[in-house]
Amino acid sequence: MKTFSATPADIDKKWIVIDAEGVVLGRLASIVAMRLRGKHKPSFTPHMDMGDNVIIVNADKIQLTGKKRDENFYWHTGHPGGIKSRTKAQILEGAHPERVVYQAVKRMLPGNRLSRQVLTNLRIYASAEHPHDAQNPEVLDVKSKNSKNTRVSK
Repeated sequence: MKTFSATPADIDKKWIVIDAEGVVLGRLASIVAMRLRGKHKPSFTPHMDMGDNVIIVNADKIQLTGKKRDENFYWHTGHPGGIKSRTKAQILEGAHPERVVYQAVKRMLPGNRLSRQVLTNLRIYASAEHPHDAQNPEVLDVKSKNSKNTRVSK
């Protein structure tokens, strides 16, 4: 029995839309990262981009458990003393709340060229509208997969 290795002709990409309203951030990010890599497919090949195109809507209504809303995202400008930080709550209430979801998914992928290529298949929108209706995306209901995937806001 020979090991199957997918070629570009074997890859079948689908479009998936996920509603993030009320879903816990880490659980959503792990499901999206798996879909982006293509690990849910039986023909998964580690060195190929064979994952699906994922659209996430309502990213501003994502839920965080515990005290994670008050934890910081850090980055450095490259200049001396250039460390900067924002809490996740500040980012979610700001102009680009989808960045919290993007960073969570990005950090669940391996840090290599392939994962940077895979991230181009991810589209995140803060509202419920998206411009990808022409692709006929399938709806993936993350809330019904596990009762722990949702959280009632306090």
